[in-house]
Amino acid sequence: MSGVRDRNASAWLLPADGTTTNHRLREDMRRYPTTETVDAVVVGCGAGGGTMLQRLARAGWKVVGLDAGPFWDPDRDWVSDEAGSHQLFWNDPRVISGADPVPLGSNNSGRGVGGSMVHFAGYVPRFHPSDFRTQTLDGVGADWPIAYDDLEPYYGQIEGELPVAGEDWPWGRPHSYPHRPHPVGGNGEVFQRGAHAIGLPTRVGPVAIANGRFGHRNHCIYRGFCLQGCKVNAKASPLITHIPDALDHGAEIRADSMVTRITVDEQTGKATGVEYVSDGVAHFQPADVVIVAGYSIETPRLLLNSANNRFPDGLCNDFDLVGRYLMVQGAPQTAGRMDQEVRMYKAPPPEVSCEEYYETDPTKPYKRGYSIQTVSPLPITWSEHLTAQGYWGKELRRRMSDYVHWASLGALCELLPLPGNRVTLDEQKDRHGLPVANMSYSMCDNDRQLLQAAQSTMEDVLNAAGASETVTIQRFAHLVGGARMAASEREGVVDADCRSFAVPNLYITDGSVLPTQGSANPALTIMALAARAADRLVRHG
Repeated sequence: MSGVRDRNASAWLLPADGTTTNHRLREDMRRYPTTETVDAVVVGCGAGGGTMLQRLARAGWKVVGLDAGPFWDPDRDWVSDEAGSHQLFWNDPRVISGADPVPLGSNNSGRGVGGSMVHFAGYVPRFHPSDFRTQTLDGVGADWPIAYDDLEPYYGQIEGELPVAGEDWPWGRPHSYPHRPHPVGGNGEVFQRGAHAIGLPTRVGPVAIANGRFGHRNHCIYRGFCLQGCKVNAKASPLITHIPDALDHGAEIRADSMVTRITVDEQTGKATGVEYVSDGVAHFQPADVVIVAGYSIETPRLLLNSANNRFPDGLCNDFDLVGRYLMVQGAPQTAGRMDQEVRMYKAPPPEVSCEEYYETDPTKPYKRGYSIQTVSPLPITWSEHLTAQGYWGKELRRRMSDYVHWASLGALCELLPLPGNRVTLDEQKDRHGLPVANMSYSMCDNDRQLLQAAQSTMEDVLNAAGASETVTIQRFAHLVGGARMAASEREGVVDADCRSFAVPNLYITDGSVLPTQGSANPALTIMALAARAADRLVRHG
């Protein structure tokens, strides 16, 4: 723990009295005039941006973070209520299209300091070594310009800083976690029982929730509202795990500041700063380095909206790669009705996991694989599961009253990166007069086979655990790609260090740089990539 504190003291900078916000850090944070050229400006303060802010500030850089949403105060802003938490999502207008359009909002994007990790479930598995070489190993996807070994030390760093609790992990590159696993609730017990019956191994965790107190952060009280913003600060998000340390080391955060354009000197080819709007007023922040971490829709959109004479089709878009290879994960959820009460809400949503089907199985007709974890939809979300089955009126009310008897599992299926799945600019404009993003998405046959295989496995587990019936809702989760890293500018937008090929002082450090997505939740990998990029930027410039 002392090593973590030497690297990132955020947990010790929170109030010791149990309140969740250090207002002194916010009120007294350093403020740079917009006339001053700072060392770096970071667009977006989520998983990638928050990590960059903290690492660069600790290295002594003058750094400003801009976020389109609020600077959340958990005590004031977050509520133990599903409907009251919709403000946490990015709900600005977007257009969806393609053969399999992806609903946007609560399942894959956030708005405000902390980003989507404010409302993520807290599940933080690592990618597997094979994820970095899918083209070489399986003939699908793309090889990364880095290997698992390049990211492994940063995985360990971030796991300590969040911190992560879980059992020793046997899949991928076997490893341990800094905190012991949490106790398992009813939903996890159902998964364990059914998996054991069919010979399927499971493990508890890994979750970014401290097992006990960590610094001045409160311990988990197993209230089940992880997706609504954790009011007790037990669940990790950059808002509490990295932002306090960044502020303590001189970073400034300007919330409610929508970045509209990256400016480039057409003679030198370098980025000069960003234009943004705050309280209806346009501003410009000059910077020696521009770091974009707006995630996989807003990052491509910002690049495309930053077109100029040198880049008429969008910044960094010489080879029509900005916005392409966008990926979501297939995330079917299958629930089973048990005779005994389960009360799946009384624990963090992800408790128990299985990655036995993560890699390509040569006996199967599809490539790559899927993982399974417990999920625990709260009542409003559970009603969506039931209405998807066609239940309504009296029958819906009857089944809702049966909520405590249901257990629910979710799969994450590795849908493949396809060039036609992309973000483009739509004719529709937002309130700032900017074209909104059009996200087009269509699945391939391999994707559909994975979804069916995952559903069958979850049905087998729940039936073996004693389910009298099962229901499945088809859905998508997470969002990566759109500005992927590669070995050359003809294959990607950024290099192995997350530096743009086209603009030498422009970096992208969010999930849009991922060439493939595995069957793992992406937050930990995004943070590890940002920590590595910051390390190399500080060392090598």
